[in-house]
Amino acid sequence: MKTTEAVGQVICHDMTQIIPGVTKDAVFRKGHIIREEDIPVLLSIGKDNIYVWEKDDTKYHEDEAADILREICQNQYMKATAPKEGKVELIAECDGLFLVDEQRLFQVNSLGEMMIATRHGNFPVKKGDKLAGMRVIPLVIEKEKMEKARQTAGDTPILQLVPYRQKKAGIVTTGNEVFYGRIQDKFGPVIRQKLGEFQVEVLGQTLVNDDPDKIAAAIQNYLSQGADFVVCTGGMSVDPDDTTPTAIQRTGAKIVSYGAPVLPGAMFLLAYGEDGRPILGLPGCVMYSKRTIFDLVLPKIMADVPVTREDLAKLGMGGLCLNCETCVFPNCGFGK
Repeated sequence: MKTTEAVGQVICHDMTQIIPGVTKDAVFRKGHIIREEDIPVLLSIGKDNIYVWEKDDTKYHEDEAADILREICQNQYMKATAPKEGKVELIAECDGLFLVDEQRLFQVNSLGEMMIATRHGNFPVKKGDKLAGMRVIPLVIEKEKMEKARQTAGDTPILQLVPYRQKKAGIVTTGNEVFYGRIQDKFGPVIRQKLGEFQVEVLGQTLVNDDPDKIAAAIQNYLSQGADFVVCTGGMSVDPDDTTPTAIQRTGAKIVSYGAPVLPGAMFLLAYGEDGRPILGLPGCVMYSKRTIFDLVLPKIMADVPVTREDLAKLGMGGLCLNCETCVFPNCGFGK
């Protein structure tokens, strides 16, 4: 109906006012009863006509539909905002690893007349971070179509937030040059700092020469002390004296991959022991580069999300760090 004739009518959706550099917000909320003084405001935001909601049992209002999209996305570690301008957002309730089922997200978004937008999956988030936003495009949508969205999404949430676990780690630093004091160890402080970002308890750091049996024994020692994972630094190249990969294999651990399509980090090694505890072999780049393969894998280790050979292979696109002068990771393309 014409806005000039709408005094006393009930607005059936939020109406947004945009003043560049000043505001973008709902100037009138769904359910507001239009008064005479509201008419000039409605006209100023381009509302020469307004919709009057008449209940139809075959359709959902945009707020109801947005809540259905919220339902098929949300897991227990997320909170939802109240519908605003037909949109619902999901917010992290804890620090953790954010995961997205890309295939199901694609399928729902392909249905048309609805959208779910998320941040990148497989990346760490902090409590309070925005995870996703969702809405339907029209003001009303057929119930049948929203039921199709439910069926497409399946029985489990499209999005997951997996909280980090409290973990202990041991550091094994290899290399004759460090063990015999020819150079100072530079790895230890870097690894401790990165583990500190996740509040990992470091059980200790052991310096070992290039004897693979001694390296394997040092790894086993930390595992016997209750380490949830072990980080090995040094000895990861193809030189004959670099024996860390051999040592990790001698512990009986199963090698997931020796090598990853990531720069910095190509010579990375990941293995899992028979009991599922990870052993990581870190290349020298971790010592001096701001962000490396270690930053892409560690959040999954902390959330007890297994890392597969396929996961590592997928890092190829986006696996090139541009070494920006000002590092803004993870808000960049590295690892995405």
